[in-house]
Amino acid sequence: MWKTKRSTVKGYFLAGGEMVWWPVGASLFASNVGSGHFIGLAGSGAASGIAATAYEWNGMFCVLVLAWLFLPIYIAAGVTTMPEYLQRRFGGKRMQIFLAILYLFIYIFTKISVDMYAGALFIQQALHWDLYVAVIGLLVITAVYTVADLQDRYFKAVTSNRDGNSSCGLPREDAFHIFRDPVTSDLPWPGVLVGMTLPSLWYWCTDQVIVQRSLAAKNLSHAKGGALLASYLKILPLFMMVFPGMISRILFPDLVACADPAICKEICGNPSGCSDIAYPKLVIELLPIGLRGLMMSVMIAALMSSLTSIFNSSSTIFTMDLWRHFRPLSSEWELMIVGRVFVLLLVVISILWIPLVQASQGGQLFIYIQSISSYLQPPIAVVFILGCFWKRTNEKGAFCGLLLGMAMGMIRMVLDFVYLPPQCGEPDQRPAVVKDVHYLYFSMILGMASLIVAVAVSLLTEPPPEERVRSALDGKKASKLMRLMLWLCGMERQDGDATQAAAGTKGETAMASAKEAPAVKHILNVNLMLCLSAGVFLWAYFA
Repeated sequence: MWKTKRSTVKGYFLAGGEMVWWPVGASLFASNVGSGHFIGLAGSGAASGIAATAYEWNGMFCVLVLAWLFLPIYIAAGVTTMPEYLQRRFGGKRMQIFLAILYLFIYIFTKISVDMYAGALFIQQALHWDLYVAVIGLLVITAVYTVADLQDRYFKAVTSNRDGNSSCGLPREDAFHIFRDPVTSDLPWPGVLVGMTLPSLWYWCTDQVIVQRSLAAKNLSHAKGGALLASYLKILPLFMMVFPGMISRILFPDLVACADPAICKEICGNPSGCSDIAYPKLVIELLPIGLRGLMMSVMIAALMSSLTSIFNSSSTIFTMDLWRHFRPLSSEWELMIVGRVFVLLLVVISILWIPLVQASQGGQLFIYIQSISSYLQPPIAVVFILGCFWKRTNEKGAFCGLLLGMAMGMIRMVLDFVYLPPQCGEPDQRPAVVKDVHYLYFSMILGMASLIVAVAVSLLTEPPPEERVRSALDGKKASKLMRLMLWLCGMERQDGDATQAAAGTKGETAMASAKEAPAVKHILNVNLMLCLSAGVFLWAYFA
C-alpha cells in the first residue's frame, strides 16, 4: 500500500510489479488453499483415504507449467486479466462476454456456495447452531499418530450403527493408494492422470486469481521462484488436511463415518454422510476452550475475507464485462448500484444452491468441487492452450470449441443434480451417462471434443491476422524446452528483435520483466528438476 502507486493499474492490481519470489509463492499457496480444502480434503480423507491428495500433487506440476510456459506469453502480451488476453489474442467481444458468464457460473457453483457451506458447518459443530459449515486448521493432530499406526487403525474405524450385511460405513480397501481401479473405483487412475489435469491447468495457468499473483512479480525469475515455492508447499495438504481427516474417523467413527441416513441427518444435517465434519470435529473436541474460540474468530474472519474477495471479483466481471457491454453509456453511479445489487443476487443464488452442495457426491465437499470443475473448466483450458501455443487458432474456432464444451458440461452438471447418487444400500437407477461415466473421464471427453471443434473450425475458416497473433504470442527468446514445445505445436521460432519491438510499444502495460540473469536461470532450472523429481517420487510412492 505504501510503496506502490495504487492510482495506476500496475500499482493497484499487481502491487507495482515489485513482489519478490517468496511472497509470490506464499500468495499462490494461500490463494489456492481455503475453507473448501480444510473441510473437503479432510472429509474425503475420512471417507475414502488419501486419493484426493492427487488433486494437490497435480497442482505441483501445473503451477510450474504456468511459470515456465504460460507466464512468458502473458508478460510479453502486457495483459492484466485473462479475458483481456483472449481479447488481445482473438479480437471481437463475444469471447470476452462468454468467458465472463462462464466464470460467474464457476464462482457461484465452486466458490461462493462452497465457502458458505464450509463456514456454516464449522459453526454448527462448535456452537450446535442450525447452520451449514466453517474452516480452520490443526496441523499438530497429525503428530498424534505415526503413519503406520494410522494405516492400521484407519481400517478398524467402523461405525457401530452400520448394517452388518452391507459395505456401508466400511473403509475402502484402497484407502492408502492414489492410483485406483480404472472402472469401479471412486477416482480411476486414467482420469487422475489425464482428466484431472485439464481443470488443473485452467486453475493454475488461466484463472485470474492465480495468474494475477505471478504477474505481480518484479521479473520472470521471481515469478518462477514463487511457483517453485508454491509447488513445494503443495506437498503439505496430505499431512495438513487428509491425514487429520483420517485420524478424525479413527477417533469419532460413529459420527464421521456414520452409515445410516437417518442417523447422519441427526448428526450433521446431511443424510448423504458426515465425513465433512472430520476437521471441525478435531478442532472442537481436542483444542482447549480458549484456543477453540480464537480459531473460530480467525476462521470467521478468513471466511468473510474470502467471500468479499469473490463478491468483488464477480461484481466487477458482471458490471464491466457484461452490463457495460449492453449499456455502454451507463454512468459510474449506475455501475456502482448494479454491482451492489448483483452481489445480493449472488448471495441469494448461492444460498439456494447449498442444499445441492450438501447432497452431491455422497456428501464429500471436495469431490463436489472437483466434479463441477470437470464440467466447466476443460473447454476454457483448451482455448487458452490453443491460443497460446497454436497460432493458427482463430476466434471462430475458439468460440465454437468453448460453446460446445460449455453446452456439454452444463448438460452433464444438470444431470448430476437431477439424478443424485443413491444412498448406501439403495439401487443405482441413474442413467448410464451419469452412473458409468466418471466425472474425470467426462473431463477427458469434454476437453477432446472442444479441441477437435476448435481445431476443425479454425482450419476451415480464415487464419487470424498476423499482427494480432504476434502481439499476443511474441515473448522472450524461448528456452530449448519452450522451442521444442512450440515446434511440436506447429509454431515458428520467435524473433528476438520483433519481441523487443513489440515490448517497446507496450510501455508501462508490460507487467513484469522477462529478463533472467544466466546464473539465476540455471539455479531455477535445477530447482525445477528437483521439484519435478519430488513430485514424481510422491506419486510413485503412494500410487
